[in-house]
Amino acid sequence: MKYVVILGDGMPDFPLEELGGKTPLQYAHTPYMDKLAKYGKMGMVKTVPQGMPAGSDVANLSVMGYDPARYYTGRSPIEAVAMGVKLAQEDVAFRCNLVTLSGEGPYEQRSMLDYSAGEISTPEAREIMAAVKDRLGNEIFNFYTGVSYRHLMVWRGGPDGFNLTPPHDITGKEISAYLLQGENSQVLLEFMKVSSTFLPGHPVNRERAARGLRPANSIWLWGQGRKSRLDSFREKYGLEGAVISAMDLIKGLGILAGFEVVDVPGATGNITTDFKGKARKALDVLLEGRDFVFIHVESPDEAGHQGDLEVKIRAIEEIDEKVVGEILRGLEEFQDYRLMVLSDHPTPLSLRTHTAEPVPFCIYKKEDPLKNPQGEFSESFAAKGMYMEEGFRLMNFFLGR
Repeated sequence: MKYVVILGDGMPDFPLEELGGKTPLQYAHTPYMDKLAKYGKMGMVKTVPQGMPAGSDVANLSVMGYDPARYYTGRSPIEAVAMGVKLAQEDVAFRCNLVTLSGEGPYEQRSMLDYSAGEISTPEAREIMAAVKDRLGNEIFNFYTGVSYRHLMVWRGGPDGFNLTPPHDITGKEISAYLLQGENSQVLLEFMKVSSTFLPGHPVNRERAARGLRPANSIWLWGQGRKSRLDSFREKYGLEGAVISAMDLIKGLGILAGFEVVDVPGATGNITTDFKGKARKALDVLLEGRDFVFIHVESPDEAGHQGDLEVKIRAIEEIDEKVVGEILRGLEEFQDYRLMVLSDHPTPLSLRTHTAEPVPFCIYKKEDPLKNPQGEFSESFAAKGMYMEEGFRLMNFFLGR
């Protein structure tokens, strides 16, 4: 038996007037996901427990079968694992975004124009982060370069308990109400302020400005946490697994769970990613003997954060054709398989951030197909099916444990 999970990050949304009252999932052309809905088990699952942040970290923990209330310690420690950064138990890791703030005036009065600095490229970000390390780094505060706008800071022996805001939650808003406050916060706020004094003049930013691109003119610290650990997926379920994603967060979860992390050249985390390459790598992994593969595709979430309806629809359609379709064709080589397609959380275009509402899922079993002639992969159709309150139990249901 082979098991495949395909997760389209942030696909669910609200009905939109410009789509005739449909959600992007309903409006998009998704023949392969709709086919699964006609022959699979549809339902809704709550991946974000009550009172926990509606983040991809919490939600993907649930989807992978781990109770966030037990295992979640913060986002950044998970990303640190993927980046090969060793944390001591007393260390605190922070996500360090490269962002674009509005121009002149006191730092507190600026607005968050872009949480991703125009989706800055990794080579450009590497040069920017080198300047950040040189200016702000020392034996206590260490900066590490990641991918695109997503980087890491570690406070060796640092405190925790900060109330920090993800920058993608405040796009277009003045940052004053969302800046760090309280004991020990001043040092982090000072890093952010100081970065805004030297980054605008960095050669990379000058060149980006000349090309009409948004500059990475400040860092933004958030998502703190201490060292993470997970029980082995193999010991929990008796399966050898692999994970395929462009995101350090998902790679980190995979490493912690004992999965093989499979890199795909051209996987970017946005609409330019190599959708079909991810599917083909997943099939290779199964042919090589792995039992389980988890494919994560970030692009609908990025489109949601950017408020880009056209790109979100296109991302959903690309996942359907080049990931779900490719996987379905390739799985026919195997005698038996189960396939689950779902999301982790909604990223509504109108809000441009995550919400904690339940998300649709579909489980197709080759050995036991169902018949739902009117089936479609959508929020409204899934709501007619089963409902799972504790999202971390969905993996048990999918695997038949």
